This record gives sequence, C-alpha cells and structure tokens, in this order.
Amino acid sequence: MAKTYTLPPLPYKYSDLQPHISEKTMTLHHTKNHQAYVNGANAALEKLEKSRKGEAQIDIRAVLRDYSFNVDGHILHSFFWPNMAPPGKGGGNPGGKIGDKINQDFGGIDKFKAQFTDAAKTVEGAGWALVLYDSETDQLVLTQVEKQNNMHLAGMPLIVGIDLWEHAWVHDYLTDRPKYIEAWWNVVNWSDADARFAKVSH
Repeated sequence: MAKTYTLPPLPYKYSDLQPHISEKTMTLHHTKNHQAYVNGANAALEKLEKSRKGEAQIDIRAVLRDYSFNVDGHILHSFFWPNMAPPGKGGGNPGGKIGDKINQDFGGIDKFKAQFTDAAKTVEGAGWALVLYDSETDQLVLTQVEKQNNMHLAGMPLIVGIDLWEHAWVHDYLTDRPKYIEAWWNVVNWSDADARFAKVSH
C-alpha cells in the first residue's frame, strides 16, 4: 500500500489531564481505541486495493462502512487530543476570536456551555458533541454525532468537541456521564479552538 494512517503522538503525557481524566483512561484511549481505528482504516484500504487488483473479492458495502467508521474515529481522535490541555493551560473561558465568536453566536459563554453540555448529555448511545464552523452562514454550529461514520464528509471544520463513547470516561466516572462532561470543561483547550477558528473564519 502506498499510504496508510498512523497514530499521532499526544501533545502531553498520559497523566497530564489528571485529576479530570486519568492516566489509565488516556493510555487505553490512545494506545488501544485510537490505534484500533488506525488499524481498521488501514485494513479497509488494503482490502479495497486488493479488490482493484483482482486479488480478492470483497463485500464493498461492508468494507466502505468499516473504512468510514474507522477513518472518522481516527480523524475525530486526532482532533480531540490537542483540543484538550492540562489543567492550568486548559479550561476557563475562551479569549481571542473564538471567545468573541461564541459571544456573538451563542449570546455568551455561559449560554454556550449550557447548550453544549445539554447536547453532550443527550447524545444517544456512543457519539460526540461537536462545534463546527459553517462558512456559508459564518457561524459556529453545534451538532451531535451518533457513533462517528461519515463525519469527514460534512466539510465543516472542527472547532471544539468532546468524545462521549464510554471508553473516554467509564474507567473514571462509571455510569456518570454528566460528571465526566463537567470535568471535561477543565481541560478544554481554548487556544487550540481559537487557532482552528482563525484558520477557517472569514
């Protein structure tokens, strides 16, 4: 195969998000869950390539589904890691252009946090709560994602997001997803969000 996906390194140590997200959770989440998405995406690409060469027969629908699921897991996690930062560097309220834009589009950071938290709490099953930038209307938009298939097809740049699959929080918070969401606000990386927004905004 000419090109494959690779697991990106974390921009901090596995223990750096404690006490909000444990070293155990970060280690398993990165080395097991994210690595599995990378492996799955690469396996799907290999099957597609062998099919094109006439070396294997495949169920194209199943392989494309696997590719979508795994590559989107990889994309979302590659975004998720730098979208968090250790306590002291993460958390608090946003400044810069992203802070201004949140105030403009959501009517203030408190209203934004309340609506984002509600979105995160009510994602059905496994999934994500995400803030995207819609260049057509020049606004930040909030969305829920069930599972993660086909997110790379949406075309709207990712700005802020929280992983709500159980592997992101169950070791630390058991069945208490709202407690995890509350703790996550202490590690959200507004500098990363601001840099992402600056690259794509008008």
